[in-house]
Amino acid sequence: MNYRISKRAAALAPSLTLAIDSKAKQMKAEGEDVVGFGAGEPDFDTPQHIKDAAIKALNEGFTKYTPSSGIPELRQAIADKFKRENGLSYKASQIIVSSGGKHSCYNVILATCQEGDEVIIPSPYWLSYPEMVKLASATPVIVQTTDKTEFKVTPDQLQAAITPRTRLFILNSPSNPTGSVYTPEEIKALGDICVEKGVLIMSDEIYEHLLYDGARHQSVASFSAAHYNQTIVVHGFAKAWSMTGWRLGFLAAPEPIAKAIDAIQSHSTSNPTSFTHKGAVAALTGPQDHLKGWLAEYAKRRTFAHKRLNGIPGVSCVNSKGAFYLFPKISSFGLKSTEFCARLLEEQKVAAVPGIAFGADEYLRISYATSMPNIEKGLDRLEKFTRAL
Repeated sequence: MNYRISKRAAALAPSLTLAIDSKAKQMKAEGEDVVGFGAGEPDFDTPQHIKDAAIKALNEGFTKYTPSSGIPELRQAIADKFKRENGLSYKASQIIVSSGGKHSCYNVILATCQEGDEVIIPSPYWLSYPEMVKLASATPVIVQTTDKTEFKVTPDQLQAAITPRTRLFILNSPSNPTGSVYTPEEIKALGDICVEKGVLIMSDEIYEHLLYDGARHQSVASFSAAHYNQTIVVHGFAKAWSMTGWRLGFLAAPEPIAKAIDAIQSHSTSNPTSFTHKGAVAALTGPQDHLKGWLAEYAKRRTFAHKRLNGIPGVSCVNSKGAFYLFPKISSFGLKSTEFCARLLEEQKVAAVPGIAFGADEYLRISYATSMPNIEKGLDRLEKFTRAL
């Protein structure tokens, strides 16, 4: 049989985060005592009122097709969220509900980029960005940052990376994998360059509500009408409402881009699962008091893990200001990040994601979206592993 694989598919790198999480879960199922630092999802349950709304929708037979871009009630609730929390005025027609934040990112890139275009991606980056750009037949242009700038791209770096072929700049704050948060002033400076050069911005703001140490989130779209018109904001329900498995994301875009994305979605996935829409409406319009407790717990874990990591000889780690990740540097041990993490899992039963997945081979990603006992045990094992190298 001639199982010829397309060039697009053959060029893709599989998701290392999903692969490591899957292997860790398999080892646990086989009875191994594995500490998982790999998955990028809250360890808290979805708030009950959100689940109740979806259950009610199921019981009432809300199980049929919806408009491909989401039910009007949800699109309006999202537009209201942007107005209330971000000072952004969107019509419901500018909102597209998708099958997860990842799906929203892919739709944006597919709708705006094509062969010959370049997309600027600061590294470390969320591992799917470059692969999505390749699927759109465009070219990822990686701009390397380091812990010296808290993994934030500078205006000079962005300016130097822009060419006549630059179509899109991907901005992710708070960041996966580093937990870095750009200040409003830093965001505006980057946005100003994109406005001046006519470069679109995809602003991935899914970790917007997970902030520490007084860090403040401001959307790049909020600074002026020009910034607004150059920006597509990507968001989702996975992180702040612990709805990862619901697969429900959303975006806000200028009308022509939203219309193009709606057309793409109508021919690919159609609508996201119908009854999840009702849960999402409850997430946006219902009580938000769960978040205060979650943030307090995340902050406690972050403080402990950051101090503990920097106490391990040979490891250095910048503290995160958002999300639920730390990105420690492990290059002093003389191992590439893939070998480091493979041996860590094999020898000490600790699952972490190698930094190479995010374009930074000197590091690894630790998620502190797990319990304090797990964090303590996992970091004890990490220190034992490094001392034996």
